[in-house]
Amino acid sequence: MSDYEKYLESATLELRRGTLVLSVLSVLEKPMYGYSLVQTLAKRGLLIDQSTLYPLLRRLEKQEFLTSDWEVEDNRPRKYYKVSNLGEKFIKDLQYEWEKNISIVEKLTSKGEK
Repeated sequence: MSDYEKYLESATLELRRGTLVLSVLSVLEKPMYGYSLVQTLAKRGLLIDQSTLYPLLRRLEKQEFLTSDWEVEDNRPRKYYKVSNLGEKFIKDLQYEWEKNISIVEKLTSKGEK
């Protein structure tokens, strides 16, 4: 892998990390357990490894943006996550910041408007 490819991969990873919180919270329209969340994200185009998702879910729960409940289905306990009231506000505020940043980047990167 060339230096350029390494730099591009690193920058792409940084961009992706910045979108994960908003992406995960936005998909939790109803309570979901971790694996179903991975599948839902993948169907919508975002591949995320479980080793990335579960620490993120724990952090969001600790920050009180998510709540969770254990349920048993088919003799298998599953932890279901859902967005808290604070999380709903957080999604709206983060969405606003995301859209503002998109607008700024579009202005900065558009070819005739400098």
